[in-house]
Amino acid sequence: MTTPARHAKVAMLSDIAAAPDPHTLFADTSTRLRRIVPFDAAVWVATDPINGLTTAPVRVENLHEGGCGTYWESELFAEHVNRFRDLAHATVPVVGLQAATGRNPARSPLYRNFMCPRGLEDELRAVFRIDGQPWGQLSLFRERGRAEFDATDIAFIQSLSAPLAQRLRSYLQPSTAATPEDTARAPGMLLFDADGNLVSLNDEARELMDRMPPGPSTTTPLGIEIPLPVWILSTAGRARLTGGSARIRIRASTGHWLVCHASCLRAADGSGSSTALVIEPAKPSEIAALVTAAFELTRRELDVIELVARGVSTREIAAQLHLSPHTVRDHLKAIFDKVDVSSRGELVALLFTEFRQPLNARDTLRVERN
Repeated sequence: MTTPARHAKVAMLSDIAAAPDPHTLFADTSTRLRRIVPFDAAVWVATDPINGLTTAPVRVENLHEGGCGTYWESELFAEHVNRFRDLAHATVPVVGLQAATGRNPARSPLYRNFMCPRGLEDELRAVFRIDGQPWGQLSLFRERGRAEFDATDIAFIQSLSAPLAQRLRSYLQPSTAATPEDTARAPGMLLFDADGNLVSLNDEARELMDRMPPGPSTTTPLGIEIPLPVWILSTAGRARLTGGSARIRIRASTGHWLVCHASCLRAADGSGSSTALVIEPAKPSEIAALVTAAFELTRRELDVIELVARGVSTREIAAQLHLSPHTVRDHLKAIFDKVDVSSRGELVALLFTEFRQPLNARDTLRVERN
């Protein structure tokens, strides 16, 4: 790496560590990255670390709405080359399409159906991964006539994978506990047909989708006038593809968490007939694992926290975990330092209640760059 490139990387890592919110993280990193690894279009995505499905936020650069559904659907239904879900477990979570296909990119449905019509010749894919969990992903595209992504580009993006994942993970840290959201209302319900088209939804679903952060969306072809965020489509699509279920967590614009879970419904003969997706406020237990991951707590510290949340005393925690009371107190001190609290009550309130911290950024997510 040249001296200017090293300096640019140091500056980029500093910006990544200081980015106040995920939208700014994607925007600023993209601006700096473009000077080192040139590209013509990009898709930056946050993912649910449990299953790698698309969640918010999403940033799309220099790609128009028309036909972009092909990009989002390719990973689920068509792509068999450089799939993100495979890349998430690869030794190196970065790969270029031209290099991976032996200069035969037409093997990729994404290349044939999405890239070629737009004059795009190569794609570099990356997963932002830390501690084995995928917290985000990236597609960079180069137009026809430009050099393909090479080993130097791949190595540079790889060096950013863990720092970007760590920063995305850190945004789950709540700064204050909040009044729990009322969960007594009916959940939002959406019904998709066997081809993945939205055929009906209830008023609660419309209301809950209004709370979702801004991002790319697609309208339904069957006359229902409501844009569907790509993370809704990908969750329903995963359930339809697998014939099972899928779920993601979304932080709403109000700061509360929503959970979306989709299930494949079956006809009398056992065949898949439609997909139902439910949106509802997330229970604290569904978010606690993500929030504790954001504080980089160890497995043993999580064991201690679970017992603290149940009101177990230090001596009882020691007995259950086969530790000395002194060791338990050391774990509690480390936990308090990481989470920045001073008592067990503050700890439980912070990690096991709904949060109402508003999102800080409402940036335009679809951008055109010169």
